[in-house]
Amino acid sequence: MNGTKQYEAVVFDLDGVICFTDVYHYRGWKSIADELGIPFDETVNNRLRGVSRMESLGIVLEPYEGEPLSDDRKMELAAIKNERYRVMLGELSPKDLDPSVRTTLDDLRARGLKLAIGSSSKNAKYILERIGLGDYFDAISDGTNISRSKPDPEVFLKAAEYLGIDPAKCVVVEDAVAGIDAAHAAGMYGVAMGDAADQGVGDAKLGTFADLANVLTDLGC
Repeated sequence: MNGTKQYEAVVFDLDGVICFTDVYHYRGWKSIADELGIPFDETVNNRLRGVSRMESLGIVLEPYEGEPLSDDRKMELAAIKNERYRVMLGELSPKDLDPSVRTTLDDLRARGLKLAIGSSSKNAKYILERIGLGDYFDAISDGTNISRSKPDPEVFLKAAEYLGIDPAKCVVVEDAVAGIDAAHAAGMYGVAMGDAADQGVGDAKLGTFADLANVLTDLGC
């Protein structure tokens, strides 16, 4: 790798960037909310982007007016949601990976860039295996190795650490505002797509994943 280049690695959020499992998250949380008799819709679901499982449960429970839930019960509810979610993830296969994602990743690797995942999900490795990218990334930082969720920069700083690359030489691709905030807090260049791009955050914006190639070319990568 040419050490004079400003950026040497790209760190990707997983859900909403590399693949899309929002519908499974929605169904999982909706089933919990329905059983507790509390409202849950797409607006609430959008607030869960990039947020840890227990913090997500806290958001889901905001309208709850029943008997107080113990910490053990909350842990149980989160575990039930995750079990249901993982069952639904079993429906994923390589056909769910947009061909432009693999093509773009191949292009970035050919440029000598290191590739990493920076996701709050504890299911990141399983999802990558299901869509055929199990051994594709040079490093994976996810919910299994962090204690603080985005917008805290921990997940991205860990990714840079695992890659052995200065955070300032990393580009982050994110679809959540909290993720772009985390990237900036880590001292990284933040590329927004999806909801984050719609909200007007990020140092650059993508209309499609394939647009990333041009953004990185503009950055001299």
